[in-house]
Amino acid sequence: MQFHLDGFRPGDPDVLAPAPDVRDRSAPLPGTIDVLIAGCGPAGLCLAAQLAGEPSIRTMIVEPKLVPMEKGQADGINVRSMEMFQAFGFAEKVKRESVWINETTFWSPDPENPAQIRRVGRVQDVADGLSEMPHVLINQARVHDLFLDVMKNSPTRLEPDYGLKIADLAVDPTAADYPVTVTLEHTAPGREGEREAIRARYVVGCDGARSTVRQAIGGALHGDTAHQAWGVMDILAVTDFPDFRMKAIIQSNGEGAILFLPREGGYLVRLYVELDQLAEHERVADRGMGVDDIIGKAKRILAPYSLDVKEVVWWSIYEIGHRLTDRFDDVPADQAATRSPRVMLAGDACHTHSPKAGQGMNVSMGDAFNLGWKLRAVLTGRAAPALLHSYTAERRAAAKSLVDFDHRWSRMVGSRAEDDGENPMPRVQREFIANGEFTAGLTVCYDPSALIGAGQHQALAPGYPIGMRFHSAPVIRLADAMPMQLGHAIDADGRWRVFVFAGQDDRGQPDAPTARLCQFLETAEASPVRRFTRPNEDIDAVIDVRAVFQQGFRDLEFPSMPSLLRPHKGRYGLCDYEKVFCADLKSGDDIFAMRGIDRSQGCAVVVRPDQYVAHVLPLGDHAGIADFFSGILMPQ
Repeated sequence: MQFHLDGFRPGDPDVLAPAPDVRDRSAPLPGTIDVLIAGCGPAGLCLAAQLAGEPSIRTMIVEPKLVPMEKGQADGINVRSMEMFQAFGFAEKVKRESVWINETTFWSPDPENPAQIRRVGRVQDVADGLSEMPHVLINQARVHDLFLDVMKNSPTRLEPDYGLKIADLAVDPTAADYPVTVTLEHTAPGREGEREAIRARYVVGCDGARSTVRQAIGGALHGDTAHQAWGVMDILAVTDFPDFRMKAIIQSNGEGAILFLPREGGYLVRLYVELDQLAEHERVADRGMGVDDIIGKAKRILAPYSLDVKEVVWWSIYEIGHRLTDRFDDVPADQAATRSPRVMLAGDACHTHSPKAGQGMNVSMGDAFNLGWKLRAVLTGRAAPALLHSYTAERRAAAKSLVDFDHRWSRMVGSRAEDDGENPMPRVQREFIANGEFTAGLTVCYDPSALIGAGQHQALAPGYPIGMRFHSAPVIRLADAMPMQLGHAIDADGRWRVFVFAGQDDRGQPDAPTARLCQFLETAEASPVRRFTRPNEDIDAVIDVRAVFQQGFRDLEFPSMPSLLRPHKGRYGLCDYEKVFCADLKSGDDIFAMRGIDRSQGCAVVVRPDQYVAHVLPLGDHAGIADFFSGILMPQ
């Protein structure tokens, strides 16, 4: 990480200098706010953590609960979310605290004794090459804590306002500013029912499946239910089940199924246990089931193995449902050309599903990561408000894919194990392998738009599919010979990245394609770097340009690099030494070979602030790079 740019600063580098107008939390609630977020779940906190980094944006996040979450709810973090956590700076901490899911095992009834289960298969949980990150499990509350730390340490020192919920809101499309009037209701003892009004530029409903924000804009969840009760419990237990520290999918002969998940800390484990089938109009609460029912069913399914539960840390019983909202924002479809969104939804407020695929928290944070940089760009005057239409366009498709997949997968897990004849691999195992990239969070692909370029030059870098997440790979930083992952150069700071991959004879010398592109970006009047960066800002404040060369790090000299790759920044004009990389020839993990980059020509890969590949262009297509950014950003 980089710090000391504007002078030596002792102490924890993650604690940034406070902005001059940090909100006084002892004062009454503000009358106006830029962004009001409803709900302190993964989506709300992920969004708040992004906005907290921009001193000029006044953000408020409200939560009806009185204290932060401590236990329960989601626990699975897929590799795509881990990549996102790297951008926020806490992936290493999650790696240290979490349990890594390395293998998944599959259990079915023993043909010799169908009342008992036996292991019938096992598979590596995440296939090689998908990501440098692991699939991990960790308490959702810890994820909340890490986002809260980012917020608290940010320039705005953002903290949630607990004991407040949105009771109602109204949007005035004709208002010039602060068009959303929000009624907040207190939930703390002694103030229950008290209401206050606040006006906001934007409101984001991250307030769950029963979202008040969604109801206020006339939205509804549509879908179906499996009419199947499932129990979930986090327990400390003693057992002779051999896969107690593995992820295991267990299908019994007649008692149902269990999804077995080890948890962080070495001893805790989570069980999702199939309970009773419900009648058409019956609800879970009608059965009066409790934790003893979950434990009893788990013991029967696990036979011949024992389960002695010593402590139940958390439990719940739920009904599987698969629902998707009919709208992600407040703008009717027939008014999209004349209005920009002012109220948006994220997370469970717009999609609900079972927890068995481990996608709920991940997709919710994906919603927020998509929206955060867009709100930041609009509120700082970098982009027009119409940019926010892209949120619905991109995330509704991602949510629909999740709901459709979960509909199939939850029924697969809950079905009875069947003999597939001569095929020795159980059907559930085959489906698990076939859907590995989806459950890893790596199949989201945004369609061509102003934010996603056409694919006419995709052949220059087929390993960086346009519209999909930027797939990191090892490199060596030139200035200090530091081995690292190139994707780890992307922080959650709202900036765009242009990665210049140099051709084989290009060493950064004058008149080579890399130098010519860098000169255009640094000096030309049409350069997007010049057009969209303000005069008092560092040259990489909006578009961060970095280069990767094919030569080894001992074969190049940093002072010979183009000046754009050696920018002098901050109040002292200090040199940034971290923008030039080389292929990792020492380990043999050559990024050019791994991602299929055209060695003779090289290319430019444009990456959005949310780590998705926006475009692939030839190094000589200066006009193409300028035109792409002109369709998104506004001249400064």
